[in-house]
Amino acid sequence: MFKLKVYIVFSTFATAFSLCYDVVDLTHTHSNASIRFPGMTPFEMQIDHRGPFGSNDWFEINTIRTTEHIGTHADAPAHFFEGSWRAHQIPVDHLVGNGVIINVKSKVQNNPDYRVTVSDVYEWERTNGRIPDGSVVLMNSGWDVRYPDFRQVFNTPTPNDGSTFHFPSWHQDTVSWLIRNRRVHVIGVDTPSNDYGPSTDFPAHNLLSKNNIVGVENVANLDALPPTGALIFVNILKILDGSGSPVRILGLSTKRRIKFKTNCSKHYYLSRQKEKAYQ
Repeated sequence: MFKLKVYIVFSTFATAFSLCYDVVDLTHTHSNASIRFPGMTPFEMQIDHRGPFGSNDWFEINTIRTTEHIGTHADAPAHFFEGSWRAHQIPVDHLVGNGVIINVKSKVQNNPDYRVTVSDVYEWERTNGRIPDGSVVLMNSGWDVRYPDFRQVFNTPTPNDGSTFHFPSWHQDTVSWLIRNRRVHVIGVDTPSNDYGPSTDFPAHNLLSKNNIVGVENVANLDALPPTGALIFVNILKILDGSGSPVRILGLSTKRRIKFKTNCSKHYYLSRQKEKAYQ
């Protein structure tokens, strides 16, 4: 009887969810092709077993080895500041927030070293309203289409030489402004770093870390989200003393085109009523 109760409640909620929301994967697939900076351990997967196992027709298990900072990943604040949160210490409410997607494609087109300015943020707010506290603020430069070609992503014929990198990111003054004036929880980019390609002292990273702000890098598919209104989840691995980890970032947004009348609030209300009825 308990299983039936759970099934009815879950299936009702799932129906409402699928009718009303799109879930967008903002993650590049993790593999041995995943983007990483020179000198970092690449992603390696060893197949331990694939095939029959005892009385089971099939069984799979693998061993993986990788740097934390590879592909679509999150930087824990401890990454650049001793004493800030490590991966296992980040409060879960700092890993989810309103998505703020700042599109700078037109500015990047003729300047691959472009850095997002405070003026860009003001321009976004004039159209979309004030950035809510606790938001996940992401730069959309269109750079994700270059992934996973190292030469294209780092924008250099010599991707093993960090001094030749050219890609857009945040200006440190903008990062500082967002932290002080909008109390954001996460700042990220669709490029390899929250500091632009030519950076050698990583001021944006330092600001994020000192203020316990999570950074995300190599985010994908930002064109699939609206500039505001989506809910973004940064699913970092809870690694003891980790400085970051590969992540599966998800964006949840209201369906933009529904072919039939769907009252999302009513669906949610009905699912709650059924849940109460079976308690």
